[in-house]
Amino acid sequence: MRTNVVLDGELVREAFRLTGARTKRELIDMALRELVRVRRKKDLTELAGRIRLRKDFDHKALRALRHGSR
Repeated sequence: MRTNVVLDGELVREAFRLTGARTKRELIDMALRELVRVRRKKDLTELAGRIRLRKDFDHKALRALRHGSR
């Protein structure tokens, strides 16, 4: 999709510095993808009270399995 926009020059320079993008097209694509990724994330506070763990769930045992029983 082709469009013309006026961008804040200082903001664009900072974004280039932070991202390493080489073109404005690449920079805007990165920015849009990041915006979509962040907005798609569920706010964990929305899940409060909706998740029930099994009574026998042992988070410490699970952690030990993942980290090789330290």
